[in-house]
Amino acid sequence: MSAEELAALLSFATAMSFTPGPNTTLSTALGANLGLRRALPFIVAVPAGWTLMMLLCGLGLAALILAAPALRLAVKFGGIAYLVWMAWKLASVRTLGEVNAKQLDVGFWQGVGLQFLNIKAWMLALALAAGWVTSAGSQPAANPGERLAIVCAVMVVFALASNFSYALAGSLLRGWLAQGRRLVVFNRAMAAVLLATAFWLLGA
Repeated sequence: MSAEELAALLSFATAMSFTPGPNTTLSTALGANLGLRRALPFIVAVPAGWTLMMLLCGLGLAALILAAPALRLAVKFGGIAYLVWMAWKLASVRTLGEVNAKQLDVGFWQGVGLQFLNIKAWMLALALAAGWVTSAGSQPAANPGERLAIVCAVMVVFALASNFSYALAGSLLRGWLAQGRRLVVFNRAMAAVLLATAFWLLGA
């Protein structure tokens, strides 16, 4: 992979990883409600799930989902339903003392599964496969396996860094949020972000 391609990949990864989305919103909420340590399984699940998705793209699964209307709708509405459900659970938490595993049960496997319910994540993986894995500039890549490994490594680092940063920010707010109704307002704001993302996906 040339220096120009790598620079473009790093810029793309920064923009896609650090802008707010369902993963970073959940990382922030988990960090604020449960603390950084208990948010770690989800933080690790995001790059794990996405890497698995990226590998499946190399086998043509993403292209199949995007080409088959029924499968695309199933992924899309499954992801929307999951986001709405998580928003409802998050909005129901009023104090740190109420937080438990049943209310905010977003562990490793739930985090991995969430990646497969995000149609935009599939489209991102497909874009990376087409732009950086199977092609080198305007020519077919001679080493797609090596390029896939580079893309996955870059995205794993950025996904870990972004979700850890958001969860850390949330965890640092725990003491402040414990006072009065601040946690209620915070959780409902995070729930509103998840709902906004769900409505945005409706038009995707």
